[in-house]
Amino acid sequence: MPTLFERIIAGEIPGNFVYRDDRVVAFRDIRPRAPTHILIVPIKPIPTANEIADDDAALVGHMFTVARDLAKQEGIEKDGYRLIINVNDHAGMEVPHLHLHLIGGRPLGAMVG
Repeated sequence: MPTLFERIIAGEIPGNFVYRDDRVVAFRDIRPRAPTHILIVPIKPIPTANEIADDDAALVGHMFTVARDLAKQEGIEKDGYRLIINVNDHAGMEVPHLHLHLIGGRPLGAMVG
């Protein structure tokens, strides 16, 4: 059964896309935690960081360069932003498809409360 993100990537569910290429998509989170909250999602379904294969290294690196470029596009690169990958239940992972949160646009406070 496809994940929520696979359905968004396929166009079955609408997404507020800010970036797309042949390896990743990026769209605004529907429950933003800050003025900028973008999810960078590989098109290849990888359930969690635990399942990243050695040959996925370029894909994961690309996720981070897309995040860098989007931070600049959003105007948050100078003040700062946070990149987060949650893994499994204790981290609060809600969709079992690897994704990188780009969060910024205001002071974010302590990393873990």
